[in-house]
Amino acid sequence: MTKPNSGSPGGKRRLPFRVSAERWMPLLGRIKRWFIVAGCCMAVFMIAAFCFLFYLRHQTLPASSISQTSQILDFQGNVIDTFHAGENRQSVPLNRISPYLLEATLAIEDQRFYDHLGFDMKGMARAALVNLEHMKAKQGASTLTQQLARNLYLTHERTWKRKLKEAMYTIQLEMQYSKDDILGMYLNQIYYGHGAYGAEAAAQLYYGKHAADLTLAESAMLAGIPKGPKYYSPYMDMKNAKDRQRTILSIMADQGILTGVQAEEAGNELLQFQPLGTKQQGGFAPYFRDYIRIIAVDRLGIDEHLLSEGGIRIYTTLDSEAQQAAEDAIGQSIPSASQQQAALISIDPRNGYIKAMVGGRNYKNNQFNRVFADTRQPGSSFKPILYLTALQEGAMSPISRFKSAPTVFTYDEGRKTYAPRNYNDKYAKGEIDMRQAIASSDNIYAVSAIMKVGPEKVIEMARRLGIDNKMEPVPSLALGTFPVSPFEMASAFGTIGNGGVRVEPTAIVRIEDRKGEVLYQAKPEEKQVVNPAQAYVLTGLMESVFDAGGTGNRVSAMIKRPVAGKTGTTATDAWLVGYTPELATAVWVGYDKDRKLTPAEAHRAAPIFAAYTEKALAAIPPKIFPVPDGVVSVYIDPATGKLASNSCPNKRLEAFVSGTEPTEVCGEHGDKPVSADDAKGQAEQSKSWWQQLKRWWKD
Repeated sequence: MTKPNSGSPGGKRRLPFRVSAERWMPLLGRIKRWFIVAGCCMAVFMIAAFCFLFYLRHQTLPASSISQTSQILDFQGNVIDTFHAGENRQSVPLNRISPYLLEATLAIEDQRFYDHLGFDMKGMARAALVNLEHMKAKQGASTLTQQLARNLYLTHERTWKRKLKEAMYTIQLEMQYSKDDILGMYLNQIYYGHGAYGAEAAAQLYYGKHAADLTLAESAMLAGIPKGPKYYSPYMDMKNAKDRQRTILSIMADQGILTGVQAEEAGNELLQFQPLGTKQQGGFAPYFRDYIRIIAVDRLGIDEHLLSEGGIRIYTTLDSEAQQAAEDAIGQSIPSASQQQAALISIDPRNGYIKAMVGGRNYKNNQFNRVFADTRQPGSSFKPILYLTALQEGAMSPISRFKSAPTVFTYDEGRKTYAPRNYNDKYAKGEIDMRQAIASSDNIYAVSAIMKVGPEKVIEMARRLGIDNKMEPVPSLALGTFPVSPFEMASAFGTIGNGGVRVEPTAIVRIEDRKGEVLYQAKPEEKQVVNPAQAYVLTGLMESVFDAGGTGNRVSAMIKRPVAGKTGTTATDAWLVGYTPELATAVWVGYDKDRKLTPAEAHRAAPIFAAYTEKALAAIPPKIFPVPDGVVSVYIDPATGKLASNSCPNKRLEAFVSGTEPTEVCGEHGDKPVSADDAKGQAEQSKSWWQQLKRWWKD
């Protein structure tokens, strides 16, 4: 039985609704008007676009921006280096550039170059999604044409006005030149690092051959450099360069340009690079100049093209006379035929200014800057940081005594032992104090000290002084078993020499644009990280390194001024780190491949330090380290550590943080202690004698 439709009389079915023609007519009219309006708008837009393109087609492109020489100047205002794009650019037609380089460049920079009209909409959409996902500018989508427009006609400032102009010039380039013309201009203009502009100059610089003769492996390596020469140049970072080369080869294989076997073979090929020529990278202070470029680009955000072409002036902290003294000291102390390497970094502790930097013995053959190598153990040169910790914590004073004899130390709640030895197994076989331990570099005393103060405290002190490398709280830390760079050591010792005030090391004082407007002005951060009295007491103790019996005594005659420092020697590394009131200097010598040092090779750090320090400060009169508040000086009996009496035969003037000086008088001679006035007078007499001796040696 059929159920009748509830909505129709008699059970008859009907349509759910029915619209009459009269109801449709107004809706159709509105739709028709919408189409007419939309069509008119589209027509107006098309006409406007046609007129705009017609206008651009007949507009002359502006003359490409003329690059100007940028300069690096030393602290005295002398030019020590220049950058100019035109100095190393050799334009060649596209048919004289290896097809491998063309394919590799397109693969990594603009895969749809021959398909788009200057803007890669698909690439832009993909980049937008990636950037949205990471909530920051993670990926760009500039085509080769956009890059060419930017580099030829515009600055690299990030403004909407510049972006609009870039878009206009991109359209004009696409309308006025063929794709091959644009690609040819790009490959003749792009910067490949180290002063080389264009594929031909780059091929000559890196491989010593013409761009037409580049192999697949060479081309893939070269194509990866323009993205960031400071990161992908094989001269700066071979690992980054090799990783990027293999990425490019993989992309080419994915696109069907290469087979997987070809890509793998090219990636495994051992490339032969030309030594960087002296014109581009030799000359004066090359390691420092590289450092300036890295600081300017990486830390200060100066665009590489602005640095190379923008006519900017970079005023640095380099003292050319000190730099020459550093290069001479290393050159004269190590035989020319030796493969031994060296590094020297010198900082003015009062303001943090880097005065000299030598990162190696032959920049042309090896551009690695050993000043920043953080893989070298400092050995005993690390001990002053331990003793500063002990003084700062109040755990020890200059007369704290430990026995110098073979000792087995237990740590880690008794589960582990450590048995250090002195150099050549030489021990005092009796108790010694901190001054004697520093002068003779006694390892047993140092480990005894770290067991008392705690290695965690020593690591904390190292961090305050600017040493960031990984360290573990173990007894061997006292003997400098964890790597640190010469740069960090010089900065740390400079803090001690500056009364405990750490000033951030500075290499660039000011940067000006071509109009003289200041783009950057240095404001070094200063912070009191150590008590001045304790820093001064340690400085006095470290002066004994250059006294009779000290490990630096053999070069004491070369230094005609007060100086504090510490030697350090391991099987593969030798150091001398020290300072005067004006300069803190770290010298390292060793081999790049951890070859063991002979005794003669290990003794070269100290003469380099001494020769450099005296020559760099030749025009500056000797100065004593200023005595801060909170320091008292008393005469002690070295044998007992007690106050010396007037008749003690071997009394020694010693500085203490006020309140830590001894109060008990040596009773062996039965008379009263030396008075404060006597101590002051004898101290002045002692310093006068020292100055007379120094003048005698100098004459």
